[in-house]
Amino acid sequence: MFTRSLRPRTLTSALSTPRSLARQLHSQQPTPPLRASPSRAPPKNPKHAAVEPVAFVLAFTLSVGAAYALDRYTNTPASLDPPPAGASDPENKTLALQAQNYPNVMAPQMPPGRPGTLTPEQETKLKEMWAQTLEIFGVAPEGTSSNGAATPTTTPGTPDPSGDGKKPKSKGMKLFGRKNKDEGAGADGDNNDKHGQTKEFQQALASQKPEELREAFWSLVKHDHPDALLLRFLRARKWDVSAALVMFVSTLHWRSKEMNVEQIMYTGEERAFKDSKNGAGGDKKEGADFMAQLRMGKSFLHGLDKDGRPCCYVRVRLHKQGEQSEKSLEHFTVYTIETTRMMLKPPVDTATIVFDMSEFSLANMDYTPVKFMIKCFEANYPECLGSVLVYKSPWVFQGIWKVIRGWLDPVVANKVHFASNVDDLQQFIPRSQISKELGGDEDYTYKYPEPVEGENKQMEDTAAKEKILSEKTELVKSYEAETLSWVAGEDAGEGRMRLAQRLSENYWKLDPYVRARSMYDRSGVISEGGKLNFYPSSGGAKADAGGDGDLD
Repeated sequence: MFTRSLRPRTLTSALSTPRSLARQLHSQQPTPPLRASPSRAPPKNPKHAAVEPVAFVLAFTLSVGAAYALDRYTNTPASLDPPPAGASDPENKTLALQAQNYPNVMAPQMPPGRPGTLTPEQETKLKEMWAQTLEIFGVAPEGTSSNGAATPTTTPGTPDPSGDGKKPKSKGMKLFGRKNKDEGAGADGDNNDKHGQTKEFQQALASQKPEELREAFWSLVKHDHPDALLLRFLRARKWDVSAALVMFVSTLHWRSKEMNVEQIMYTGEERAFKDSKNGAGGDKKEGADFMAQLRMGKSFLHGLDKDGRPCCYVRVRLHKQGEQSEKSLEHFTVYTIETTRMMLKPPVDTATIVFDMSEFSLANMDYTPVKFMIKCFEANYPECLGSVLVYKSPWVFQGIWKVIRGWLDPVVANKVHFASNVDDLQQFIPRSQISKELGGDEDYTYKYPEPVEGENKQMEDTAAKEKILSEKTELVKSYEAETLSWVAGEDAGEGRMRLAQRLSENYWKLDPYVRARSMYDRSGVISEGGKLNFYPSSGGAKADAGGDGDLD
């Protein structure tokens, strides 16, 4: 548990909830499965013959209901995730997705644990997460907390204002109140440090200034609701604020210092294209590798599944170990994930990955990019994966899957489904929207539209960019101020919600200045202002790639 250097004193008492019950429930064993009673001869009394079946049905129904309820209760670490009412019931799904009617696509209502669907307990956890986040960012007022009580005047990793010139030891490094047999395990016994995020958290606090982390966060937000972003980390860590904060801060460090995600999106396809033709040394190689993956369609985004989620198709047969550098593979993976984020809008906040395993052989197997992809989704893009569909995997993949499954978090592993034919696949994606290449009915063939000369010329207008950034700066300050008041117990009203909407609108004005145009912009999938059309009727992705493109 964090000490006072990371948590305001009043939040420790006012916002924390008892965890003893959660630990007790988590340690209980699940209810054993029901067993059928031994068969008996029918009763001789004709009245019993008429009454006993009814009594049996009632008793069986009640038993199943009680067993299901007890299983749900005893296998949930904390009662913060109520079962989504009708979330899996097709009759409770709307037929529209973001005001667009796609045939055979049904979008769910807003799932639980999101802005607008929080329980009181979840809202309390979100407030606690915001309080600690803003303190790390150096935004929380010094000397006062949510209800005016004194708070620590130091932010972890910053100099002590007492004047002795010494940097205080961050007690935030001691993350959990007790240790257990799994190094880095959380208070509920879950191994939250699988990917070494505790170390990344420590590095972030030691090497990055509060303002740097703050800037990394607001760059990460993009068009998302800021609450929705923090809630992803809370849900991923079962509403354990301490563990969620470690995951969140380490992600900011990974994005800004290790992967430099914003730079990948800023340079985009155009830079890779130019480097592949005119670059020197490593730049030329990386650009060529990046463009090769785009042109062959190793992975690409197309269409929606039955739950309205964008689909990313990975044609595994096109990957050969060693053909592209590890750095290029990682950049391409991050680029694809970040581009997918541009296509997520409430109530849809996850995507589906389809691994096309047709014609797979051992020559296509490469564990290094698989491990990187797993780390991305488990550590740096939490709660972004809706489902994984493995299509037409051959028998040789069975042994490989046993290895990969051992690396996966159980929650992620449970999202993996195998489809041996198109009839299995259409349980998840409408057959009319499965390409003929995969055995479906859609007349779609992937072809890469090359970058176009001048498509990123808007980036050169620095005056216009600075004006939009200035507007963003003011919106961020207002949102943070409103959030501090909300954490303090004041009624948020429409203020925070409206500011979140304005921040989203501001991002889409800023988007052409910070994100190079992609094939999905050129094809009309993503349009000005973030408008989406997952099935553009002509041009773009169906256009003939031809030649080497139009850029010099």
